[in-house]
Amino acid sequence: KTDDELEMTTVCHRPEGLDQLEAQTNFTKQELQILYRGFKNECPSGVVNEETFKHIYAQFFPHGGNFSKSPCPFSLHFSNYCLADASMYAHYLFNAFDTTNNGSIKFKDFVMGLSILLRGTLREKLEWTFHLYDINRDGYINREEMTEIVRAIYDMMGKYTYPALKGDVPQQHVDAFFQKMDKNKDGVVTLEEFIIACQEDETMMRSMQLFENVM
Repeated sequence: KTDDELEMTTVCHRPEGLDQLEAQTNFTKQELQILYRGFKNECPSGVVNEETFKHIYAQFFPHGGNFSKSPCPFSLHFSNYCLADASMYAHYLFNAFDTTNNGSIKFKDFVMGLSILLRGTLREKLEWTFHLYDINRDGYINREEMTEIVRAIYDMMGKYTYPALKGDVPQQHVDAFFQKMDKNKDGVVTLEEFIIACQEDETMMRSMQLFENVM
């Protein structure tokens, strides 16, 4: 076994073996070894709770920057802004990675999500994004959920934008989102409505391509 494979059996929360993770993700064994080293560096116990996740997220993006140059594998989502307060957005991002809803992220949780964002099909990426917005995990995005996400993004980048954002801008974005996405006007957005609307939106399609050349 390689050193990394041996080390992967000694952490407190042992992840899946490299061969199994290679079969379950779109990463090669060598890429998984690199990701594991970064994960283990930041999380020696092999598991990340929400507070640690927020700390890592804030540490590597205090002033924005290019996520593809970051040594930290958590720093992957919408980071081309100067961050003001990223804690709430990091909270929702953490929940999206925590697919078992147990309050922690293990290496497998992390690489499965990262595999979708970086190497997944368009539909897989859109499904992952939908689940990020579907805060209560009931299979729908309602106005309250979308407002929370949009406000978290504006908290993260708002006061550093130019020109400065006005207080009602987040609500305008939510209104525009529902105007475009809620096809049957029932007050919620389903996964299929979300996917169809995103595929018709050039800006959204460009944002889905952000991660394709990261690794």
